[in-house]
Amino acid sequence: MGELNEFQERAVCHREGPALVLAGPGSGKTTVVTRRVKRLVEDFGVPPGEILVITFTRAAAKEMQTRFEGLMGGRRLPVTFGTFHSVYFGILKHAYHYDAAQIIGEERRLRFLSEELSEEELSMAESSAGFLQEVLSEISSVKNDLLDLEKYYSRSCPEDLFRRLFHAYERRLRKENVIDFDDMLTLCYELFTARKDILSAWQRKYRYILCDEFQDINRLQYEILKLLALPENNLFAVGDDDQAIYRFRGARPELMLNFEREYPGAERYLLAVNYRSQDKIIGAAGNLISHNQVRFRKDISGVKGAGFPVVLGGFPSEAEQNRRILSHIQAYHREGMAYEEMAVLSRTNTGARGLLSLLMEYNIPFQTKDAVPSLYTHWISGDILAYIRAAMGDESRGTLLRIVNKPCRYISRSVFSGGKVSLQEIEAMYEEKPWMAKRVRELAQDLRVIGRRPPYQAVLHIRRACGYDDYLRAYAKERNLETGELLSVAEELLSDAGEFPTFPEWFAHMDRYREEMERQRKKTGKEAAGVVFSTMHGAKGLEYEAVFLPNVNEQMIPHGKAGRPSDVEEERRLFYVAMTRAKEKLHVYWVRERGGQEAGPSRFVRELKAARRDEDGKAACRNGEE
Repeated sequence: MGELNEFQERAVCHREGPALVLAGPGSGKTTVVTRRVKRLVEDFGVPPGEILVITFTRAAAKEMQTRFEGLMGGRRLPVTFGTFHSVYFGILKHAYHYDAAQIIGEERRLRFLSEELSEEELSMAESSAGFLQEVLSEISSVKNDLLDLEKYYSRSCPEDLFRRLFHAYERRLRKENVIDFDDMLTLCYELFTARKDILSAWQRKYRYILCDEFQDINRLQYEILKLLALPENNLFAVGDDDQAIYRFRGARPELMLNFEREYPGAERYLLAVNYRSQDKIIGAAGNLISHNQVRFRKDISGVKGAGFPVVLGGFPSEAEQNRRILSHIQAYHREGMAYEEMAVLSRTNTGARGLLSLLMEYNIPFQTKDAVPSLYTHWISGDILAYIRAAMGDESRGTLLRIVNKPCRYISRSVFSGGKVSLQEIEAMYEEKPWMAKRVRELAQDLRVIGRRPPYQAVLHIRRACGYDDYLRAYAKERNLETGELLSVAEELLSDAGEFPTFPEWFAHMDRYREEMERQRKKTGKEAAGVVFSTMHGAKGLEYEAVFLPNVNEQMIPHGKAGRPSDVEEERRLFYVAMTRAKEKLHVYWVRERGGQEAGPSRFVRELKAARRDEDGKAACRNGEE
C-alpha cells in the first residue's frame, strides 16, 4: 500500500491521548500502526525507546517490526514490538529475575492437577474426556477475568472440588517456583498494584502504547495496559469489534465497545476502505454483520469494483456439495488461479473431511492449517469398524468388549476372559438366563449378517438393525451433546463405505488416506502449496482469491450450543470473518440432510438472501442451488 487514504491519514496523525481505531477487514491496520510509529518518531519527536507496540502473536509482532524497519530505511530503532505475554514477562524478569525455564507447559500443568485427585476422582476424570483440560481452562478464566473464586460456579465439576483443585494447583506452582502463562499476567498486575515505584518506572519507559487486535484483549491484559498507560493515556487501540471471535479463550470484546466510556475524551477513527474484497462481498458481509445489535455501526466501501455476487447453494447431501466444490476448484485452476489461492473454511476441524478425501482421489494438492482428525480414528468409526472386524472373525477380547454393549445388552465384562472370546461360550454361560442367552445369540447372528454384506450395507445394518444409532442418541442425551453431530459422523462413514464394493478395498483406502495425511503434515515450504483447508477461527487474518464455506447449516453455524443472544452474535462475527477472507469469489453452501436427518440452512444464509441491493439494483448474492 502506497499513499494513505484520508481515513488512515487521520488515524496516523493522532498526536496524544487515547484513540480507538476501528479497522475492518482489509483496511490496512498494520500500515496505520507502523506509519503512526514512524510519525511519532520523525514528526512528533518521540524517542523510539518510549514506544511500545503490543499484540497477541509473535508472528504479528515480527511482521509489524519488519514493516516498520522497512519504512525507516532498514534502521533498527529501539521501539518495542512484542506480545502481551513477552512484554509482561519481560517486566517480571526485571523484578523477580525469572527465566524461561520456569515457565511450565501443558503436560506438566495436567500432571499437577491429576496428582491432586483421589483414585475415585481420577477415575471420574479418565471417564470424562477432557475433564482436566476443562478445569485448567476454568482456572485460566478465574485468573484472567480477575474473578472472585468463592463466587465462581464451575462448569466442569462441583464448586468445592474446583476450589480445592484451584488452590492446590496454585500452591504447587509456588512450591516448585514455576509459573504458567496466566501468571505472566497475574504477577505483573500484582506487581504494578503493590509497587507504585516500579509501575512509575515502566510508565516513563513506555509513554506511547499502540495495541493491535484490541477486540481480543482479556480483562487482565486490559487492566495492566491501563496502568501502564497512566498518567498520559497515550493508548492507541486498533481493532475490529466485528471480528471478535475468541470469547472462548477469554477475550472480552465489550472492553473495546466500552473504550470511550473508559476514556471519555478518546478520539475515534474508522478505517472505512476495504482493499481486499470486491464490492459484492463487502456488501453481503456488511449486511450480515448488521444483524448484530452490540457493535459499532460502520459504512465500509471497496476499491476493487463490483465483482461477482456471492453464490448461495443448497445440496441434497454433503457428497453432492463436495463434488460441486471440487468442480469449482478445477474450473478456477484451469482459469489460472493457483490452488493455494483457494480456501475451504469450516466451522470445525472435521467439517471438510469428505472433501479432503475427494481431493486426494483427484490428485489435487492441499494443505491444512489446522489438525484434521481422521474420520477413521473417531471413536464412533472405531466402534463401527470393531463390529466389522468381529464379523470378519476377530475374536480378540478388546474388539468384542468395544461393541457388546453398544447398544446396551447388559452383558457383563466378567464373562470376557483370556485373549480370545467365543460368543458361543458366552451364550453357554447364560444358559440359566435364557433372555441373556438370546441377546448373545442375536449379536452373533448380526455379526454373521454383517460379514456377508458389502461395506455400505454392513454399516447400515450396524446402525439400524443392531441399534447403534439408538445408542448414539442415548449417549448424546446422557452427556448433553448434539445428537446430530454424532449421527453425522456415522453418516459420513456410511457414505464413505458406499464408495467401495469390498472390505479389503475400503481398508486399503483407509491406509492410503492415513499415509497421505501424514505426508501432507510433513510438507514444508513450497511443497505445502495447495488448496487451503482451515477452520474459520484459523483463517482470521488471512485472505484468498476464492473461498468456499461448506455445511452452513443451522446447528453447525451458529453452533448448536450457541443458546444466548451474545453467543449467536459471536457466531455471526465468526461467519463474517470467514466471508471477508475472500477477495474475488465466495461460495456459501449448505446441505439438506445431515446424519440421516433433514437439515436446514443457517439463519445466516437467510440473512444473506435478504441482502441489500447495490446502486445498480443488482443483488450482492445469487442463488446457486442445484
